[in-house]
Amino acid sequence: MEKLFFIIGALSGALSVALGAFGAHALRERLTAQLLDTFETGVRYEIYHAFAILFVAIALTRWQSNLLPLAGWAFVLGTLLFSGSLYLLALTGTHWLGAIAPFGGIAFIAGWILLAVGVWQSH
Repeated sequence: MEKLFFIIGALSGALSVALGAFGAHALRERLTAQLLDTFETGVRYEIYHAFAILFVAIALTRWQSNLLPLAGWAFVLGTLLFSGSLYLLALTGTHWLGAIAPFGGIAFIAGWILLAVGVWQSH
């Protein structure tokens, strides 16, 4: 499981860098300042949580807890819902997608709590 989370975290980090460059170069002239800011917020949260997924992978090598894999999947889900909805909102202008982002934020918060509690109660 730790290998899987390490791969997911590394690929998410690579994707966030690629999307950040895409936003900075290809979208700067095509999106409004507000939509570009929305896109950049998605990139920023994806890179933060790419590191979080890597933290889970490392934690799994040190501590045993059933909560740690849940933390990893919460971060993955949060990235898909939060960053994914912001990317789609910015690229399509479909504003109802913004209503999905809070669910991703909740998944991120849950992931951090699960990570903390998982390490705390680990063997």
